[in-house]
Amino acid sequence: MDDEMDGGKADEGVLGFKYRNREVADKVLQRLREMDLNIRIMHVCGTHQDTLIRFGMDELLREVGVEIRQGPGCPVCVTTPHEIEEAMCLARKGCTITTFGDMLRVPGTGESLADMHTQGYDVRTVYSINEAVKIARNTDNDVIFVAIGFETTAPSTAATLEHGSPPDNFKVLMCHRTIPQAMDVLLGLGELRLDGFIDPGHVSTIIGIHPYESISEKYHIPQVIAGFEPLDLLMAVYMIARQYRSGEARVENEYKRLVKPDGNQRALQVMNKVFEACDVKWRGFPVIPDSGMKLRSGYEQYDARRQYEDILQEIWDMEIQEPKGCMCGEVLRGVANPEECGLFARACTPRTPVGPCMVSGEGGCNIVYKYGKNRI
Repeated sequence: MDDEMDGGKADEGVLGFKYRNREVADKVLQRLREMDLNIRIMHVCGTHQDTLIRFGMDELLREVGVEIRQGPGCPVCVTTPHEIEEAMCLARKGCTITTFGDMLRVPGTGESLADMHTQGYDVRTVYSINEAVKIARNTDNDVIFVAIGFETTAPSTAATLEHGSPPDNFKVLMCHRTIPQAMDVLLGLGELRLDGFIDPGHVSTIIGIHPYESISEKYHIPQVIAGFEPLDLLMAVYMIARQYRSGEARVENEYKRLVKPDGNQRALQVMNKVFEACDVKWRGFPVIPDSGMKLRSGYEQYDARRQYEDILQEIWDMEIQEPKGCMCGEVLRGVANPEECGLFARACTPRTPVGPCMVSGEGGCNIVYKYGKNRI
């Protein structure tokens, strides 16, 4: 049966509902039940969290001794208030600010970019960096693209700067981050016991398998790269449980249909040419070494922080606290579930978000509110 359960059928249907391979899912759950488990696994992907909660998989897995926590897998959520304040500062100075929709409603120290748009500042939603470049080509104003996201979206930023010939009035506010370094620091903090990681499928299509290997070696923790269907997640849990029971700690790839061991070499090459690693703070975390991306020498003309250093210094000097009572930092580190926050579904809702985890579609609070708010 193990050959049958090695992920080959992971993309067929929905676990437990409209799913042709329900028999396979039931067998996996039974195998997990027979293992008599008491393990805690973390994933680092907002799409995994959506699948987990939307289909009630968290409850199914708890019944067989598996708890799953969400880690820092939401790029909007880990973006810091300082970065949001940087963008708002540049808007106040007359720049055109462009970014993805979720970022607009994340509060800074009080206001959000959406509030600034309402006040008449030039803040625009775009669906890609190319759309931001197009805006820059059709205005004399300086256009700032707030570049958020992990290794999944970073290649498009790099490729545009390397091959897209943006106009001189186009700048990038770099907020890209890399996942493996955050996983390493999270384990090093030692705030909670983790028995395995479900690694993100989207990120892994770019970086491949190898960047995770040192984490398994250092912390002796099993990892499985997973796709996004319910059966993908279930298979990843089963593969981690097998490693856990046998005392193994390695990186396995459930998502073989898209993730190759060496990742996407063309994407990695352009990223390495345009970006270099830098230390950066994540929301809810200390500064994480080498987890950020900044523009290399030769691309300074596109670097908003270098071009507007004098203007942004006031933001860099600010002491910014997280909103009172907000537990987004704890949720992102996996030490708290959204329902444990006293603001959840009360003062903090998608209409009145206090923190980014309630704003983003990949945020743990938003997902639980949307699919599971009846649990509180």
